[in-house]
Amino acid sequence: MRTNQETTMTSSTAFISRYDRRVTRAQEVLKQHTKLTDAECREIAVQLLHTLDTIPEKVR
Repeated sequence: MRTNQETTMTSSTAFISRYDRRVTRAQEVLKQHTKLTDAECREIAVQLLHTLDTIPEKVR
């Protein structure tokens, strides 16, 4: 005989925003092509995305 604990499936999926995914992707690219630390790559990635997000759509 099964109890509720045996038949209930749970998952713990952490929410990751699209912005965080973009920052992480930019950080990974910087890390692959430079000798910067993870922290430095992340700082540049945040600045880069902020700059790209402030460029008007017509200019991009």
